[in-house]
Amino acid sequence: MPVPRPNNTDAYSMILEAIDIGTYRPGDRLVESELADRFGVSRTPVREALQRLETQSLLSRDGRSLIVASLDHNQMSELYVVRRELEGLAASLAARHATSEEVRILRDMVEEDNALIGDPVAMARANRRFHQQIHLASHNRYLVQQLDLVHRTMALMATTSLAAVGRTSIAQSEHDAIVRAIEAKDEAEAGTALRDHISVAFMTRLKQDAEARKEDG
Repeated sequence: MPVPRPNNTDAYSMILEAIDIGTYRPGDRLVESELADRFGVSRTPVREALQRLETQSLLSRDGRSLIVASLDHNQMSELYVVRRELEGLAASLAARHATSEEVRILRDMVEEDNALIGDPVAMARANRRFHQQIHLASHNRYLVQQLDLVHRTMALMATTSLAAVGRTSIAQSEHDAIVRAIEAKDEAEAGTALRDHISVAFMTRLKQDAEARKEDG
C-alpha cells in the first residue's frame, strides 16, 4: 500500500523523477487519478504538480490531455548549446571554488563509476549525479538553478547518449579529464574539458537520431 506523501513538492518531485528515469516517456499521457494512486497522494497536489510541469514546458497539451513533451531537432540543438556553455562555466567555477572535500567526492565518483562501464542505464544515473556535484561545487546558486532547469528538460529525450556502443567508456575518460583539471585548479582547462564532453555527447546523440531515421526509412 502506498505511503501517503501529503505535499505538492513531493508530488512534483515524484512525477519529475518518473519522467527522468523513463517510467513516463515523451508522448505518454499523464492521468491525474492514476498518478495519485501510483504515488499515494491526493489529486490536488498532483494537479498542482502537473500545472507546474506544464508551465516549465515538460508537459504539453494534446486536446484535453497532458502528455510528456518531446523535443524536436531544433529544440535539442538549442538545449545542447545552452547546456555546453553553462556546464563549462560550472566546471570553471568549481576549479576556482570547490573545497578539497568536494574535489575528493568528484574523484571518488569517477573511480566508483568505472564499475558501471557497459551499463548505460546505471551510468546515466551516475552521470547525472556527477554533473550535479560539479554544479554544486561551482558555489553559484543562480547557475545551479539554471542547470537544474536544463537537466530537467534533458529528461524529455527518449534515449541517453550513453546507450551508444563504447560511449560509457569514453564518457568516463572525459569525466576523469574534467576532474583532473578541477583538482589542478585550472579554470580554463576545466571549462574546456566539460564543454568538449557535452559536444561529444551531442554528436553521439545526433548519430543515434540519424540511425533511428535510417531504420524507420
